[in-house]
Amino acid sequence: MRVSMQNIYKAFGTNQVLTGVDFELLDGEVHALMGENGAGKSTMMNVLTGLHTRDQGTITIDGKERYFKNPKEAEENGITFIHQELNMWPDMTVLENLFIGKELRTPLGLLKTKEMKALAKKQFDRLAVSIPSEKEAGSCSVGEQQMIEIAKALMTDAKVIIMDEPTAALTEREIQKLFDVIVSLKKEGVSIVYISHRMEEIFTICDRITVMRDGKTVDTKAVPDTNFDEVVRKMVGRELTDRFPKRTSSPGETVLEVKGLTKKGAFHDVNFSVRSGEIVGFSGLMGAGRTEIMRALFGLDSFDSGEIWLKGKKVTINTPDQAVKAGLGFITEDRKDEGLILDFSIKENMVLPSLHSFAPKGLINEKSENDFVDMLIKRLTVKAESQEIAVSSLSGGNQQKVVIAKWIGIGPKVLILDEPTRGVDVGAKREIYQLMNELTDRGVAIIMVSSELPEVLGMSDRILVVHEGRISGELTKEEATQEKIMTLATGGQ
Repeated sequence: MRVSMQNIYKAFGTNQVLTGVDFELLDGEVHALMGENGAGKSTMMNVLTGLHTRDQGTITIDGKERYFKNPKEAEENGITFIHQELNMWPDMTVLENLFIGKELRTPLGLLKTKEMKALAKKQFDRLAVSIPSEKEAGSCSVGEQQMIEIAKALMTDAKVIIMDEPTAALTEREIQKLFDVIVSLKKEGVSIVYISHRMEEIFTICDRITVMRDGKTVDTKAVPDTNFDEVVRKMVGRELTDRFPKRTSSPGETVLEVKGLTKKGAFHDVNFSVRSGEIVGFSGLMGAGRTEIMRALFGLDSFDSGEIWLKGKKVTINTPDQAVKAGLGFITEDRKDEGLILDFSIKENMVLPSLHSFAPKGLINEKSENDFVDMLIKRLTVKAESQEIAVSSLSGGNQQKVVIAKWIGIGPKVLILDEPTRGVDVGAKREIYQLMNELTDRGVAIIMVSSELPEVLGMSDRILVVHEGRISGELTKEEATQEKIMTLATGGQ
């Protein structure tokens, strides 16, 4: 299927998001769509699939003008969009999510459950993942949910699949599985629009790259005809020196110590410490238990046994409120459901954990509050018309900056970052890394959970690898390599 979008314009109120965008997708190609957060990539694809109506411009599919009324109509005509923010019904099973609105029934209206389970298994086998069809979707990890969304798209017999940050929550092994599927889809003539901020993936799997900046198309090039530096320069409109800023940390005293933390079926006998001014990276495969350890540490989930010590004193943390009072901040991997209140404004989200500090006598000091939020918006370069707009109107990367800002605002002693740059563009990633350096310079202890091995290697002072709920090894910055991390992550020595 060939798709051509010419001179596309789209505005939301006074906010002009697309200003004359051009994009072309050929039969059986993997076409990367790149640009900073807020460049208009997802909006352009939402226009193509009928979620948004274009203000101006022409869309042709296989040479004929075509405009879809909604995403369902686009899907019925062979174009499927796997969104960055996963579209799961958490209280329904994996099988129910896969077949929602497309259930197989007998002539009497009874569900063909056995047949649906067989079809689900076929797609999961194709993706080389094992997810029980009767499992509740809400209990699946973000990575598993991503695989469910991909399986759902494959079941529609799509001719065009749009993937928005498909690997953001996947580990190296899952990414390789996905790439194998993409290669086989290409051979079948399926075209893929691949929206990602991960440069390594773009140059591994894609045929062409279209770069967008500020709602305009900057350039389209074949992958062999360009390079990392050129793509970054076109995305951000400037040179970006050094992907990871240099770390000159000199860790101080131990701030956090975890002893024997255990939860049956999730993690066992977890022991580690973090010093002030130190970044400790947590690596491991999807489902290894990294996030579960952090959730227990922050009081979101219970644990069976173990101790948490802060600055030499044993503390009790059974709730997030206790964690915050003890000086912990937690940037969750699931920003949509756990990190933000989407209907609230940027300001309301940013001040939520530190609201008491603006009302020492019970009345909120609005000027202090506004100044504080303005400072955070500028510091994290959040792209927004004002601090009063709803967080739901921001791009994924700008939403992530709001999540980070709200926890910086409490002045934490320990900051847990779970996939801190998920869905964030290369320019904003560096800003987050620079911010992490500034925080450690001020003595904040940082725990960073990341599935991106270059990120773990580039930003960690020490790396702890988790395998099947246990810490399988520790590596210093100097001795760590991708090979050593993956060996420990898969149970090797």
